[in-house]
Amino acid sequence: MTRRTPALDPVRAARWIRSRSPVVPTVGIVLGSGFGPVAEAIPNATLLSYADIPGFAVGSVVGHAGRLILGEWQGTPVAVLAGRAHFYEGFDWPQVTFPIRVLAELGVKDLLLTNAAGGIRKGFQPGDFMALSDHINFMGSNPLRGPVAKGRERFVDMTGVYDSGLRARMLQAGKRLGIKIPEGVYLAVSGPSFETPAEIRAFRTLGADAVGMSTVPEAIVARHCGMRVAGLSCITNVAAGLAGPSQKVSHLEVLDVAREVAPRATRLVGEWVRG
Repeated sequence: MTRRTPALDPVRAARWIRSRSPVVPTVGIVLGSGFGPVAEAIPNATLLSYADIPGFAVGSVVGHAGRLILGEWQGTPVAVLAGRAHFYEGFDWPQVTFPIRVLAELGVKDLLLTNAAGGIRKGFQPGDFMALSDHINFMGSNPLRGPVAKGRERFVDMTGVYDSGLRARMLQAGKRLGIKIPEGVYLAVSGPSFETPAEIRAFRTLGADAVGMSTVPEAIVARHCGMRVAGLSCITNVAAGLAGPSQKVSHLEVLDVAREVAPRATRLVGEWVRG
C-alpha cells in the first residue's frame, strides 16, 4: 500500500534548516550506495537528521544514513543528502523528490546525483564509474504528475537533463585522479526486485548502459527547479544474465563492492566539487 503524502512545504523546511546552519549551499550532492563516506569528508559540518526536518521522508535501506550535511568543502558551500527515500519503499513521488525541492529553496544551483547501478554495457566491471549522459525512465510514472506549483513550468525540456559542463568537470576530475570514467545512459526501474535476464537484454537493445532504482525522478525535479544536474554511477554488479546462467544478483554484493570503492568515490566527488 502506498503511504499517504503529508503536506510538503519546501519553504518551511528550508527555513527550519537555515535556523540551524548559516551555510548557504550552491552545490548539492545526493549520496547513493557506495558514496556514503563522502559525508565524512566535510569538515566542521552541521548534521541534521531527516527525521527532524519537516517533510523529509526517512528511508530504511542499508547504506543510506538519512542525514543532511551542511558545510564548506573544497572551498565551496555544500549541502549533502546522505541517503534517499525510494519509490519501492512505498513513498509517493512528492516524498521521494521533496529533498531536491528543499535544496533548490536553500540556493543550490548545481546538483550531483550518485547511485549504485548494475552494468549493462559490455566491459563494465564492479568498481567502475559511469558519468550519466542521459537516462531512460522505466519507473512507470513521472514525479511531475499532478498539480503544478505557481510559477513552475508544466512541460519541462529534458533534452540536456545532465549538464554537459558539469559532466566534463567530472571527466576532468577523474583524469586528474587517474580514474577512467566513461559516459553512458542510465535506465531507472521502480524495483525492489532486480531485473530479469530478458529485461536486461531488452534494456541493452534500448541503449541503456547501466540500470538502477533511483536518480531519474530527482533529476527530473531538479530540472523543474532550474538546477544544473550531473549524475555519477558506481557499477556494483554485472546486470542479470550477463555473467552466465548461474549468476545471482544480491543487495549484499552491491554493498560489498560499494564499501571497496568508497575511498575512490570520495576522492572523485571531492575533486569534482573543487572543480
